[in-house]
Amino acid sequence: FQPPGQGFSPPPQPGQGFSQPGQGFAPPAANGPPPPMPMQAGRGFAPPPPAGGPSFAPPGQVQGPPAPMQNLNSAMGGMQLNNHPNAFQPPPPGQQPPSFQAPTQAPMNQFQGHQPAAPGIQPGPGAPQGFVDADVDYENVIPRSIFRPSSTTLPTSASMAASCKVPIGGILRPFANPDDAETQVVQPGAAGIIRCKRCRTYINPFVSWLENGRRWRCNICAQLNETASAYFCHLDERNRRRDVAQRPELSQSVVEWVAPSEYMVRAPQAPAYFFVLDVSVNAVRSGMLASAASAIRKSLDDLPGGERTMVGFITFDTAVHYYALRPGTSNPQMMVVGDLKELFVPAPDDLLVYLKDSRDAVESFLDNLPTMFAKNTATESCLGPALKAAFTVVKAIGGKMSVFQSSMPTLGDGALKPRENARLMGTPNEVNVLKPEVSWYKDTAIEFSRAQISVDMYLFPNQYIDVAALSEMPKVTAGALNTYVGFNVATDGPKFESRLCRNLTQETAFEAVLRIRCTKGMRISNFYGNFFIRGTDLLALPNCSADSVFGFDLAHDEQSINTPYVTIQSALLYTSSCGERRIRVATQVLRTTSRITEFMASVDPEACATLLSKQAMTLAIKSNLDNARNRLQQTCVEMFNAAKGGDKRTVSGYTMPQQQQPGSDGEQKVPNNLALLPLYTLSLLKNVAFRGGTDVHPDERIAAHMTLANMHVEDTLSFIHPRLYAIHDMDGQTGMPANENEKSETAGRNKILLPEALNLSIDRLSSEGVFLLDNGSDAFIWVGRACNPAIISALFGTDSIENIDPNQLRLNCSGNDLASRLDCIIQALHEESDPALPQVVPKIQIIREGDMAMEARFFWNFIEDRAQFNGGTYSYAEFMEFCSKPPGSAPPGGAPGPMGGRGGPPGPGNMPPAHMAAPGMQPAMQPPMRSNSGPPSGNFAMPPGPGPMPPSSGPPSSGYGHGPPSAPNSGYGMPPPPNMGQGPP
Repeated sequence: FQPPGQGFSPPPQPGQGFSQPGQGFAPPAANGPPPPMPMQAGRGFAPPPPAGGPSFAPPGQVQGPPAPMQNLNSAMGGMQLNNHPNAFQPPPPGQQPPSFQAPTQAPMNQFQGHQPAAPGIQPGPGAPQGFVDADVDYENVIPRSIFRPSSTTLPTSASMAASCKVPIGGILRPFANPDDAETQVVQPGAAGIIRCKRCRTYINPFVSWLENGRRWRCNICAQLNETASAYFCHLDERNRRRDVAQRPELSQSVVEWVAPSEYMVRAPQAPAYFFVLDVSVNAVRSGMLASAASAIRKSLDDLPGGERTMVGFITFDTAVHYYALRPGTSNPQMMVVGDLKELFVPAPDDLLVYLKDSRDAVESFLDNLPTMFAKNTATESCLGPALKAAFTVVKAIGGKMSVFQSSMPTLGDGALKPRENARLMGTPNEVNVLKPEVSWYKDTAIEFSRAQISVDMYLFPNQYIDVAALSEMPKVTAGALNTYVGFNVATDGPKFESRLCRNLTQETAFEAVLRIRCTKGMRISNFYGNFFIRGTDLLALPNCSADSVFGFDLAHDEQSINTPYVTIQSALLYTSSCGERRIRVATQVLRTTSRITEFMASVDPEACATLLSKQAMTLAIKSNLDNARNRLQQTCVEMFNAAKGGDKRTVSGYTMPQQQQPGSDGEQKVPNNLALLPLYTLSLLKNVAFRGGTDVHPDERIAAHMTLANMHVEDTLSFIHPRLYAIHDMDGQTGMPANENEKSETAGRNKILLPEALNLSIDRLSSEGVFLLDNGSDAFIWVGRACNPAIISALFGTDSIENIDPNQLRLNCSGNDLASRLDCIIQALHEESDPALPQVVPKIQIIREGDMAMEARFFWNFIEDRAQFNGGTYSYAEFMEFCSKPPGSAPPGGAPGPMGGRGGPPGPGNMPPAHMAAPGMQPAMQPPMRSNSGPPSGNFAMPPGPGPMPPSSGPPSSGYGHGPPSAPNSGYGMPPPPNMGQGPP
């Protein structure tokens, strides 16, 4: 055969039979005699179809071997066919091989909703019956950096799925690079891209081959498809194609097809980068404008696209400013349009230019931008008209638009009004300020998406800016939202600039669409992430990168499925930065099971918690935060109950009790893989995205929602459950590259040895120490009052930090051993496993013991302690006990429970010992081991209304003399304090 992608030899002329050795296979001529069948030891035998007749008779019509088989021995010189164990065995009389059933053609447009039985299978209830489990390679999975299913097996029935309460679905990063491997690129040959003619599934390693390779059965809809002559290859004794190793699409779970012209609506466009910058007084004085200009200039050499890259700029305050970047000139021409109602575009040919032709003008503009508006006194901004102007310039091409905004837009289209209301905070009506009040930004975003424009928004507020409304732009256009509250160049600048450089320079898929398919009998019920959905299942993504993350729910479309496995396939059609149209296809199969114990043992708690966070955010906005918190708690408890309930038999619709073993109380132990699920659930409940109380600013909460929505599994775990390390007592090897035989936790590509992780409890802090808390986005350094002055001097260059403003403190990165090793640890925790992705520098906040304002938010991260809000008044030990109690048990102290009679968390008087394990489980109080590569490894029904919670007994006693104070009310009519940062982790 020939190399992959070049096809096989064309059919021979009549009478020529097979092609010469090495030239591939050609089917026999239409009117010529059938060619001789070559026999090889151990290769099996496939009989040719009789000339002028069908390949095989339909089921029920065969009474014995076909006529050609009866005389085949004599025709082949008396050769016996059955003298080899792998040789072909004719079926007994009256019995037909399953794979020999005759297909029944059905029109392609029948693949909608409930359909008749798929061609080539017997009709009946459930999913297709033509799948064979014997030769499926379940080890051939999509890399974890791309896809994480919530469980590696799926329940066979909808009733079983409903009883287990496991969120079934997955987390997908369609454009991420595989772990330690390169995505194989497939060039289609003469046969083109091989797809199912019915459901349009792409050929993949899990299709089954029949009739010696002449047909293949789709593993999504069970359709029998004819194999194109240019794609034909013989099968081996295991019914696998002999060229599997040479064809990545038949051996790899992730491949990329080079798409032909029929996959293009228009010619691939040049990668365009357009910048819309706020130049009002707040943007200039905060240093945001200078920092943005610096980051953009540093990124020019690394923008994807090479000589095809295009750039353009618009600035705005109370007017819109255009810039003509004519090739060959070094001085851009500024044109101001002050009429916001009748905007027009001057000099349209020079507003979006090729970077290689206008490089001097672009660099001159960026160098002068910070000083051009140094004396600007405009306090208002017209973001809406600026977006309309930018859309007019870019709409013919599309691309990535970066928008920088420092204050609430108050002029022209899209003007917003303050609507924060302190009385709503902590009540069910708080959701009203978390929803957009105006639809202008969502409507505009839809038009941007249709024009293939993605919007990344960078916000720098000093007071309420209505993130709920502004976030519609990146949410619908598949962009990203980044918020920097009280922007300070010294502390926030490095993080902002590195994030902007990463978003601009990382490999990007333009003009993309994403579709996820699954086996008939299952369906994709919900999608989560930033996208605009076309129709019912096509996700429009003007831009897609390795940071683009999507979640989806899997639901049973029928009461039961009868296949041994379910296939999930994602297909991302996009334009690369070099102008090539490609299709990235990722396929994985998941076993099905009817046993609850097997299903619960396959649950991935990290992926499950990530999917739950995305589901709960959707519920919080549609309903309210109380319902979202109750749903998180209820799901965790019911999953524990299902795991402990064990397997059940159903007879005539009734569940039969499980037969108890002698000496057993009838309750199963919770599998070890679920040991950390309560910890992750409690982390979500106390995270800024869901925590109750009146001290979470609405802008801060929506920013946390947007951050979580675009996070993969490992990033989500770090964000909701930060890592805590003691720095003052590190041994000499910590912070250095680990030895090959080192078994301790490491991080980063250089395997930097980390200190021992501590529990997220305030009891772990001591006044004599220095502690690092890292949530994957920011790093916090907590310094005790009685810390050794030598350690403080090594880290901060001063003997005492008591009388120094924390915002003025800077952490030393070098100069001594301790500072160098701490810097290595922080960098390793934020280092990407993929070296192709630029690293984002974390914001480092210094917190002194006793600084009440900063400690209040810092203590939000200690999720194992009690919190003072409804739904968070229990510690981790109490929550473990609560999750492990049998259903219907009375809550301690007689307090009514929040979940329909189940009972609430234990009251203060019933607090278990600090390291109490859940019944039936091993103690799980130690924090989970995580490295930079990640941890080891339907729709919501409306939950019942929240019930009263037991009164809080106050914070637990601290190991150094005081507990976490309640966070001060920041006042929602006033700007949030500058030390608020991006909010607590």
